[in-house]
Amino acid sequence: MTLHDLPDQFESFGDARKQGFIAVKDLKDQGKKVVGNFCTYTPVELFLAAGAVSVGLCAFSDETIPEAEKVLPGNMCPLIKASYGFAVTDKCPYMYFSDLIVGETTCDGKKKMYELLSDFKNVHVMQLPQTQKDEASRALWYSEVLRLKERVEEEFGVTIAEDDIKRAIRLKNEERELLKEFYELSRAVPPPMTGAEQLKVLYGSQFKFDIEEKNKELRETIDKLKAEAAVGAEKVPASSKRILITGCPLAGVTEKIVAAIEESGGVVVGYENCIGIKPNELLVDEEAEPYRAIADRYLQIGCSVMTPNDNRMALLSRLVKDFKVDGVVEMTLQACHTYAVETAAVRCLMQKGNVPFISVETDYSTSDAAQLKTRLGAFIEMIS
Repeated sequence: MTLHDLPDQFESFGDARKQGFIAVKDLKDQGKKVVGNFCTYTPVELFLAAGAVSVGLCAFSDETIPEAEKVLPGNMCPLIKASYGFAVTDKCPYMYFSDLIVGETTCDGKKKMYELLSDFKNVHVMQLPQTQKDEASRALWYSEVLRLKERVEEEFGVTIAEDDIKRAIRLKNEERELLKEFYELSRAVPPPMTGAEQLKVLYGSQFKFDIEEKNKELRETIDKLKAEAAVGAEKVPASSKRILITGCPLAGVTEKIVAAIEESGGVVVGYENCIGIKPNELLVDEEAEPYRAIADRYLQIGCSVMTPNDNRMALLSRLVKDFKVDGVVEMTLQACHTYAVETAAVRCLMQKGNVPFISVETDYSTSDAAQLKTRLGAFIEMIS
């Protein structure tokens, strides 16, 4: 097994979203139900237990934003505008083939966009608490999980048996454990992969719909990387500055952040973002009552919509140490107010730990790519 075996494995995940367009159509042709979702707070175990396929709908391209801006404000978050644009133009096969779309009230912009989306799509909105600190919030989220279960059963004409939900929990926990084992390989110095390669797997794994086959492929990817490390293969210079990325969801056009870092002598060793570490750190308790366990697990995700957001701060502190981070880069999307405001708390946290920190704001255009490379290049040089 040699290093040149690895790119194909990474490309399998890198191409998963495009290949998934055909795969999801094939699944629909076979009579499978498809549930589209926007957020890591969505308890996908319910869809798996109902025999349905779950797929992420957030868009990371500016292709349809002009169409969205015919309805939505121009100064709105690009993720919201892109997601609505792909829905209203039917340019996203995942959106097109979704029998049910599940949203959550993570921000004011998204929940108002769901109202517009429901005019032409079948939408279910989960009412997310704004804090993780009290029993009332815990009770509300538990009731929302049960309400979603009932909606799924009604929509798809099924009854989710206890064995079905327990099996779904086991499979998703296995996937999370494999993804965690995968990204924690980059705790090594030097890491066994670039940040771009790591992101391909983390993002692409969302678009592999056979979870057992996906878990098998993740296992193979991990084993290949471990085998290469065992014989001393290195593809990242040991001198590369180790960067952790945090902030808004990162994929598609925003991969320009990763490129700017890695073309400037850095290497991204971890992504705290929604598409990276944050949604995979916590497991569902397999011994507890299933729906209570699902609700409790999802509610503890450390997103900036939570107040206070202690869980994000605790996770960031641990990741900085575990991944031997030289610097932290926060990426915020324009008009994402919760992450923009929370930048002050993250900066303060990093200052207390003497960890170099920079926050950059961007959107889904490529017009700022050169400026980002200049700023992030200077940041890498500063910590060298």
